[in-house]
Amino acid sequence: MDVSNPELVEKIRQYAASVEKKERFEHSVRVAETAKLMCDMYGVDPAKGYLAGLAHDMCKDLPDEEQLALASKDQQPISDVEKKKPSLLHGRAAAMKLQHDFGIDDKDILQAVSRHTLGGSSLCPLAKIVYAADKIEPGREQSTEEYRAKLFSLSLNELALTVLEENMAYVQGRGKKVAAVSYRFRESLKRDIAYDAQIALSFAES
Repeated sequence: MDVSNPELVEKIRQYAASVEKKERFEHSVRVAETAKLMCDMYGVDPAKGYLAGLAHDMCKDLPDEEQLALASKDQQPISDVEKKKPSLLHGRAAAMKLQHDFGIDDKDILQAVSRHTLGGSSLCPLAKIVYAADKIEPGREQSTEEYRAKLFSLSLNELALTVLEENMAYVQGRGKKVAAVSYRFRESLKRDIAYDAQIALSFAES
């Protein structure tokens, strides 16, 4: 499947525009553009970033029962947190819709869409990019040019960790519980950062 195929991208764009609220669709376009930019910066296929960003929220405005039914197709466990708030499943639902209705079989795109809300351990670079792009696109209140420039000076793992920890603090500040998978995402990113530092040290000493 050629994810840069203009006809495929247009089909996904039209579907997203038809089912998302206007503000959400505009957000999705900004996430797509931000993910594409970040992919260019971090050596990932920009076409994959754009498509994943465009599609990431396309099930968020569907009824809870429909999100639950779609998400269950990935045959992964549904947590108690997700059962209590089915809207947390919208990424998993969107990944299944991409796979079954649009023929997307790229594992990185499916993971990026599926995991963009809460993160996850051992995510691919594209999934880290879409997770962050969703939360730092220019429409977000805190996301000034200066804010993004500071983030973009970091490695991808450092950027993702910074955005994740900001998001966790935001959730906790609203008196809500951070999902266990987000803690696993944090530990995974810390391991990745430590590994990157070890590799850099090895090169410096050789």
